[in-house]
Amino acid sequence: MQTLFKNIKGDRLIWAIVALLAILSFLPVYSAASNLAYKGGGSNTFAFFVKHFMHLILGFAIMYGVHKIPYRYFRGLSLIMIPVVLVLLGVTMLQGTVVEGANASRWIQIPFVGMSFQTSTLASVVLMVYVARYLSKIKDKKITFKESILPLWIPVFLVLGMILPSNFSTTAIIFLMVVILAFLGGYPIRYLVAITGSGLLMLALFVLLAKAFPEFMPNRVDTWMSRIESFSNGEDTEADYQIEKAKVAIASGEIWGLGPGKSRQKNFLPQSSSDFIFAIIIEEYGLLGGVTIMFLYMWLLFRIVIAAQKSDTVFGKLLVLGVGLPIVFQALINMAVAVELFPVTGQTLPLISSGGTSIWMTCLAIGIILSVSAKREEIKEQENIEENPLEILSETI
Repeated sequence: MQTLFKNIKGDRLIWAIVALLAILSFLPVYSAASNLAYKGGGSNTFAFFVKHFMHLILGFAIMYGVHKIPYRYFRGLSLIMIPVVLVLLGVTMLQGTVVEGANASRWIQIPFVGMSFQTSTLASVVLMVYVARYLSKIKDKKITFKESILPLWIPVFLVLGMILPSNFSTTAIIFLMVVILAFLGGYPIRYLVAITGSGLLMLALFVLLAKAFPEFMPNRVDTWMSRIESFSNGEDTEADYQIEKAKVAIASGEIWGLGPGKSRQKNFLPQSSSDFIFAIIIEEYGLLGGVTIMFLYMWLLFRIVIAAQKSDTVFGKLLVLGVGLPIVFQALINMAVAVELFPVTGQTLPLISSGGTSIWMTCLAIGIILSVSAKREEIKEQENIEENPLEILSETI
């Protein structure tokens, strides 16, 4: 065990928060998975527990491996991965697979493994690293809008354009995170206003084309619009049904909750182990459980900002913020949907909801953050050695 801890680098508090979120996810997922088990014609909920456990184990393996990679390598890797991501997104659009009745163009099957993979989550991480690389490159340089279109915004809009047809919420989140990162990176605000306007114009054009040629985009735009309309007007739709059940679950939890495994709404609430896991947590563990989860994400955000602030390079700072902020933002959206502060989006609760791709890509992003903070620790240790060489030598002897 001591050997393991010696090999773990980076911000120890981030490691602790991530481990705690993973541990706290087991009972809610195990409880909520009973709905999936019985709907599938069986009653083996333990299989879902084992599956979630294996997803987390692989996720932590990814996080451990990535945090060992010097973060400067991610600068070049992002250039290589952007074309790879575009190819994967193209394959997903053409050969997407239905997963538990969800949209057919979000997942692809991994050959010979029998597992599915949601390519948009990988695209999100890669794109944020790519944007951080470009912004660090132009830092303190005078740039024009025209100069940044090809190296920055063309890749961004290509990736977002390929995600949009199947997943509007993910596209919107990525675009917002890119704009925020560009703002933090010192990109001129007047250019960001132009880019935001262009993005909204392209979205409107896409909706009009989808309405004009519905055979190419069956149901997706209608689904988005119905969710927004039901949120604003309170109309009875499937999304409204989900929200109502989620609110019943939250109201039932009160302060202390019904107890582990005693949720009743998990039997009626669709996606209770993924999209609406927060409602199940509050039903079983009460307001106390919900506040605890929210506190952990806020604590994670605080440590992400600290890690960014301590980084020794501009790229490191932007890299941490670029891959870290979307994790917390996605968590807040998931919780906001459960309490009807936001329309239904289909976003999972990072590290807690069931689902392999979401867990793996979250762990990938956290591994990158830990790689940046590990470099800072390495520099600090080197400075200590240079300041106190005799003391270090005596300790070694």
